[in-house]
Amino acid sequence: MKQEAPHINIERSIIKNFRKSIWRPFVRGLQEYRMIEDGDKVAVCISGGKDSMLLAKCLEQLKRQSNTDFELEFLVMDPGYHPENRRLIEENAALMNIPVRIFDSDIFDIVVDVNQSPCYLCARMRRGYLYSHARELGCNKIALGHHFDDVIETILMGILYGGQINTMMPKLHSTNFEGMELIRPLYFVKEEDILAWKKYNNLHFLQCACRFTEQTARELAAAGLEGASGDIVHTSKRQEMKELIRSLRKNNPFIDANIMKSVENINLDACLGFVRHGVRHHFMDDYEKEG
Repeated sequence: MKQEAPHINIERSIIKNFRKSIWRPFVRGLQEYRMIEDGDKVAVCISGGKDSMLLAKCLEQLKRQSNTDFELEFLVMDPGYHPENRRLIEENAALMNIPVRIFDSDIFDIVVDVNQSPCYLCARMRRGYLYSHARELGCNKIALGHHFDDVIETILMGILYGGQINTMMPKLHSTNFEGMELIRPLYFVKEEDILAWKKYNNLHFLQCACRFTEQTARELAAAGLEGASGDIVHTSKRQEMKELIRSLRKNNPFIDANIMKSVENINLDACLGFVRHGVRHHFMDDYEKEG
């Protein structure tokens, strides 16, 4: 009996074993926010991690099943990975039958000596390179692998460290590349379910290839403080949010959903102020008129 190729089982697991936890939330996000329409050409941006690799397979499956007429390109930007990290991405792409296009950049070399907000600069530069290459390929949208947990962590970071209420939007018009949009199809997919899918298929992805993170991991390991599993230890604000949400969840299992709902149910009648299209408003502006 002929053995099926590994990617067949990986694809099948998404719509069978993880239909309720991954496929349905994925489709819900696409439909609720009208992310993909007839005529779209979507650049799927693959970092090499679990989220973007799952995104690629979900979109491939969608193209096979959907009545919507759209095209896909799979982009991998190498910002200066170590050879073994790039090799892992290439091997996983081959294993999962994802036809990736890899292009090089020197982003890591540019930001390595930046002291102020290197992560912010790196993210902005990566986004710019991806938009540029996607447009060269005739794409009008780029798809990123951010998931539900990224969204609610962003909400908390904004409140606790930014003094503002905002979130990671499901789709955005690009301000620098006219006619281009960014979409996040895994918007309602939870990270724990992505991890379960990864474990079920015995997949091993790039965890983080950031040079700063790798250096931090080496320093922690030298001090005997690395994680018990040997995984890279993150010391970011986002990791702090993950731990805070995990702690809150012990007392309230609905905490994740409530954090998400907080940015869907903003009551402007009970806000001291808000910003709309770059203009700041204060409740006192119209207070006397309404008295």
